[in-house]
Amino acid sequence: MPDYIAATGAPVWFDLMSSDPARAATFYGDLFGWEATEPAAEFGGYQNFSANGRLVAGLAPPMDPTGPADVWSVYFKADDAAAAVETAAAAGATVIVPAMPVGDLGVMAVLADPAGAAYGFWQPGTHAGFTERGTHGTPYWFDEMSMDYPASTAFYQQTLGWRLNEVGTGGDPDSVGPDHYSEVFPAGSEESVAGIMAAAGMFGDGHPSFWQVYITVDDVAATLAKVTELGGEVLMPGEETPWGTLASFKDPMGAAICLGKPPAGM
Repeated sequence: MPDYIAATGAPVWFDLMSSDPARAATFYGDLFGWEATEPAAEFGGYQNFSANGRLVAGLAPPMDPTGPADVWSVYFKADDAAAAVETAAAAGATVIVPAMPVGDLGVMAVLADPAGAAYGFWQPGTHAGFTERGTHGTPYWFDEMSMDYPASTAFYQQTLGWRLNEVGTGGDPDSVGPDHYSEVFPAGSEESVAGIMAAAGMFGDGHPSFWQVYITVDDVAATLAKVTELGGEVLMPGEETPWGTLASFKDPMGAAICLGKPPAGM
């Protein structure tokens, strides 16, 4: 499944706001083989990572020196970012960055959903987002760890038209537990591209909801060993699941990201 064209409402891009972009570029280059462009002064020092010759992710210094850093963000494809922001705000989202053009590359916006998870919209112009998925160094999966699962599932169905497939609890929407999980199918798509997890209590009291990305790797154990060698921290060692071998780690600056190796035969 390497070639990928994002459907409307599907993940189309993800990027890292790093307190040390130069070190981050070296770390992810050594870890995944990503190549970073030079910082673009006209876009606040933004850089693009490439994998296999295709754009895969972004890298930027903090927009506000006093604001959050060392965090990955996920963006969903919008045909009209301004209209998508308006719809989301009417459904209870908080607008962090209103729809704004980024040269001729596209239009971006950043919001927080009613459960508190930050996410973005990307309306592609000349920058199409990532176009390869499921090969080493490219995206494997995206999901939200939601501290208010009913609010998250209702919100995205209403605003993005997602179809959800409940797994782990027999599809009972009134039984919300730690195994409650929904696969996300963008409107009109037969392929799931993301998920939403009922995560209340999994990370301690007061932990915010968040979206996360999984990067495909050929060997999870070897990649985690490299993470440690390069100064990162393993958060979850490789775990065998029906969806493949999954793991997570922090880079040397503290940004968390996940790994995934597809099941055999996938």
